[in-house]
Amino acid sequence: MNKKQLIIIFLICVFVYACKKSDVVETQIETFLGFQKPANFPEPVYNLAANPVTKAGFELGRSLFYEARLSRNNTISCGSCHIQSSAFTQHGHDVSHGIDDRLGTRNSPPIMNLPWNKAFMWGGGVFDLDLQPIVPITTHEEMDERVDNVLAKLRLLPKYTAMFKNAFGTEEITTARMMKALSQFMVMCISSNSKYDKVTRKEAGVSFTAQEQEGYALFKEKCASCHSEPLFTDGSFHNNGLSLSPVNDQGLYTATLIATDRYKFKVPSLRNLKYTAPYMHDGRFLTLDGVLEHYNSQVQDLPNLDPALKNGGRLGISLSDADKTKLLAFLSTLNDETFINNPALAEQ
Repeated sequence: MNKKQLIIIFLICVFVYACKKSDVVETQIETFLGFQKPANFPEPVYNLAANPVTKAGFELGRSLFYEARLSRNNTISCGSCHIQSSAFTQHGHDVSHGIDDRLGTRNSPPIMNLPWNKAFMWGGGVFDLDLQPIVPITTHEEMDERVDNVLAKLRLLPKYTAMFKNAFGTEEITTARMMKALSQFMVMCISSNSKYDKVTRKEAGVSFTAQEQEGYALFKEKCASCHSEPLFTDGSFHNNGLSLSPVNDQGLYTATLIATDRYKFKVPSLRNLKYTAPYMHDGRFLTLDGVLEHYNSQVQDLPNLDPALKNGGRLGISLSDADKTKLLAFLSTLNDETFINNPALAEQ
């Protein structure tokens, strides 16, 4: 076989490969199914009928999520503080770092399983996912921008007029459409493929180890009243006895002005804890060992302390070293590598 024949064969192979790759991409496009409820999850709270997820809407929402023009100086996007490899939290920071490296007062919460959320943010105040992005866009320590300025910037880009037309049938870029597009992306950030989920769905060949099973039993006994399955949060707000911080963040009280809501914060999901350190609303604990020891020995007797943490004369939840080891083993089954590596959720 001469050199010319080898070159022809090589070019044919490249062409066949390219065609096959194109076929794979085309198949992925054709099989976009929109929102699909995991079999072991309850019905979502979010009104999907009012904002059904379409391929064009999802892609627009994804582009907006990673768009730095949502911030005043075009440097900070939603994805800056919600990083996929950290289960959409801001890795390495106790509290969020926003525009001009300004410091917030709270840890960036993960963006996952939001269709089942009734309230948003550590301290509440927002009860509709379609309204939630307005808070970080306009907050001084986060994006420090005005929504009308964001819309003006987007209208200058042919990319976005085309994407809005594909998603909503019109090139007109409005606040409502921008918020609905962002919601279409965020409701698709579903974490439901951990080992726990596979065991719950009775998938073949997947089971807990003896230690994980013992940890699961302990979890149901000591933790599940607030971190209820399968979302591992009941979405409510509780005072969990943290010592007061210098900034005196009063949690839910800042939204309700009800005295009994002081120092209550939203119960976070326990999914993907491997990726979401540090922990608590202000990121005060760098490790899960620190979190468990807080509940074991460091709970403070505050006026609004959750009754579940008052056990006779003892505050907190009694946990031996063996208990902690078993609980950590179970909590590790809630990590979902498929979610944090899902290419559809990454910046394109």
